[in-house]
Amino acid sequence: MVIGLCTLTLAIPGSNSLKDKRRALRSVLDGLRQRFNVSAAEVGELDIWRRAVIGIACVSNEQKFCDQVLNKALDWVELNHRVEVLHVEMEFL
Repeated sequence: MVIGLCTLTLAIPGSNSLKDKRRALRSVLDGLRQRFNVSAAEVGELDIWRRAVIGIACVSNEQKFCDQVLNKALDWVELNHRVEVLHVEMEFL
């Protein structure tokens, strides 16, 4: 069993309140879950309006598959106009 983890640090330039931040993140997190069948959640910078850290997890029997799914998910987030990817960390367990 292989677990792929991707941690993304995001900037949310259009956010002027925590409500704005949650709205933008809800769109991103729901899209990740629906399109890529991964687990996704906000895991850091919870009280900062214009920054967020999200975690994405994928489980498979092959590292190659996890890598493909996480890279496609990352590409999708980078195309999202509501957020900007500042930092990416990927690891496999």
